[in-house]
Amino acid sequence: QVHLVESGGGLVQPGGSLRLSCTSSEFSLSRYDMRWYRQAPGKERELVAAISSTARITNYADSVKGRFTISRDNLNNTVYLQVDSLKPEDTAVYYCNAVPSWAPNSGNDYWGQGTQVSVSS
Repeated sequence: QVHLVESGGGLVQPGGSLRLSCTSSEFSLSRYDMRWYRQAPGKERELVAAISSTARITNYADSVKGRFTISRDNLNNTVYLQVDSLKPEDTAVYYCNAVPSWAPNSGNDYWGQGTQVSVSS
Protein backbone atom coordinates (compact mmCIF):
# COMPACT_ATOMS: atom_id res chain seq x y z
CA GLN A 1 0.00 0.00 0.00
CA VAL A 2 1.59 3.22 -1.19
CA HIS A 3 1.14 6.24 1.05
CA LEU A 4 3.91 8.54 -0.15
CA VAL A 5 5.46 8.77 -3.59
CA GLU A 6 8.98 10.03 -4.16
CA SER A 7 10.38 11.16 -7.48
CA GLY A 8 13.29 13.08 -8.94
CA GLY A 9 16.13 10.67 -8.40
CA GLY A 10 18.64 9.77 -11.07
CA LEU A 11 22.26 9.44 -12.09
CA VAL A 12 24.35 12.59 -11.85
CA GLN A 13 28.01 13.48 -11.94
CA PRO A 14 29.82 14.70 -8.84
CA GLY A 15 28.95 18.33 -8.22
CA GLY A 16 25.57 17.94 -9.84
CA SER A 17 22.11 18.66 -8.47
CA LEU A 18 18.71 17.05 -8.23
CA ARG A 19 15.39 18.00 -6.74
CA LEU A 20 13.56 15.19 -5.02
CA SER A 21 9.83 15.41 -4.49
CA CYS A 22 7.46 13.63 -2.14
CA THR A 23 3.69 13.75 -2.35
CA SER A 24 0.59 11.79 -1.44
CA SER A 25 -2.72 11.35 -3.20
CA GLU A 26 -4.22 9.79 -0.08
CA PHE A 27 -3.92 12.46 2.61
CA SER A 28 -2.81 16.01 3.27
CA LEU A 29 0.78 16.41 4.35
CA SER A 30 0.14 19.80 5.92
CA ARG A 31 -0.16 18.52 9.51
CA TYR A 32 2.79 16.19 9.24
CA ASP A 33 6.40 16.77 10.08
CA MET A 34 8.30 15.54 7.07
CA ARG A 35 11.66 13.82 6.89
CA TRP A 36 13.99 12.58 4.22
CA TYR A 37 16.10 9.53 4.96
CA ARG A 38 18.59 7.71 2.82
CA GLN A 39 20.04 4.23 2.79
CA ALA A 40 23.18 3.23 0.96
CA PRO A 41 23.98 -0.41 0.19
CA GLY A 42 25.20 -2.20 3.29
CA LYS A 43 24.49 0.77 5.54
CA GLU A 44 21.76 1.72 7.98
CA ARG A 45 19.05 4.16 7.07
CA GLU A 46 20.18 7.70 7.87
CA LEU A 47 18.08 10.80 8.63
CA VAL A 48 19.14 13.47 6.17
CA ALA A 49 16.75 16.37 6.67
CA ALA A 50 13.55 17.26 8.47
CA ILE A 51 10.99 20.03 8.30
CA SER A 52 8.17 20.84 10.69
CA SER A 53 4.55 20.97 9.57
CA THR A 54 4.66 24.78 9.57
CA ALA A 55 8.06 24.86 7.83
CA ARG A 56 9.42 27.03 10.63
CA ILE A 57 11.93 24.43 11.76
CA THR A 58 14.39 22.54 9.58
CA ASN A 59 17.22 20.22 10.55
CA TYR A 60 19.99 18.57 8.59
CA ALA A 61 22.54 15.87 9.08
CA ASP A 62 26.05 17.29 9.39
CA SER A 63 27.08 15.44 6.24
CA VAL A 64 24.64 17.42 4.06
CA LYS A 65 24.52 20.84 5.73
CA GLY A 66 25.05 23.59 3.21
CA ARG A 67 24.38 21.28 0.29
CA PHE A 68 20.82 20.01 0.82
CA THR A 69 17.70 22.08 1.35
CA ILE A 70 14.36 20.74 2.52
CA SER A 71 11.19 22.69 1.79
CA ARG A 72 7.48 22.15 1.52
CA ASP A 73 4.52 23.45 -0.45
CA ASN A 74 1.43 22.58 1.52
CA LEU A 75 -0.88 23.98 -1.15
CA ASN A 76 0.50 21.46 -3.62
CA ASN A 77 0.88 18.76 -0.96
CA THR A 78 4.53 18.27 -1.78
CA VAL A 79 7.80 18.20 0.11
CA TYR A 80 11.10 18.76 -1.66
CA LEU A 81 14.72 17.98 -1.07
CA GLN A 82 17.08 20.05 -3.19
CA VAL A 83 20.39 18.23 -3.32
CA ASP A 84 23.35 20.22 -4.61
CA SER A 85 27.10 19.67 -4.84
CA LEU A 86 26.50 15.95 -4.89
CA LYS A 87 29.26 13.58 -3.90
CA PRO A 88 29.67 9.87 -4.63
CA GLU A 89 28.97 9.17 -0.97
CA ASP A 90 25.49 10.66 -1.41
CA THR A 91 24.59 7.63 -3.51
CA ALA A 92 21.62 5.95 -1.83
CA VAL A 93 17.93 5.31 -1.98
CA TYR A 94 16.16 8.37 -0.59
CA TYR A 95 12.96 7.85 1.35
CA CYS A 96 10.25 10.28 2.39
CA ASN A 97 8.67 9.92 5.85
CA ALA A 98 5.57 11.65 7.23
CA VAL A 99 5.23 11.91 11.02
CA PRO A 100 2.01 13.23 12.58
CA SER A 101 2.91 16.53 14.25
CA TRP A 102 0.24 16.02 16.94
CA ALA A 103 1.60 12.59 17.90
CA PRO A 104 5.23 12.31 16.78
CA ASN A 105 5.96 9.25 18.92
CA SER A 106 2.80 7.32 18.06
CA GLY A 107 4.44 5.20 15.40
CA ASN A 108 1.66 6.15 12.99
CA ASP A 109 3.94 7.49 10.36
CA TYR A 110 4.05 6.84 6.63
CA TRP A 111 6.83 5.95 4.22
CA GLY A 112 7.40 6.04 0.52
CA GLN A 113 9.07 3.40 -1.60
CA GLY A 114 12.15 5.50 -2.26
CA THR A 115 13.94 7.09 -5.17
CA GLN A 116 17.46 6.16 -6.22
CA VAL A 117 20.17 8.82 -6.32
CA SER A 118 23.44 7.75 -7.91
CA VAL A 119 26.47 10.02 -8.09
CA SER A 120 29.23 8.87 -10.39
CA SER A 121 31.52 10.17 -13.09
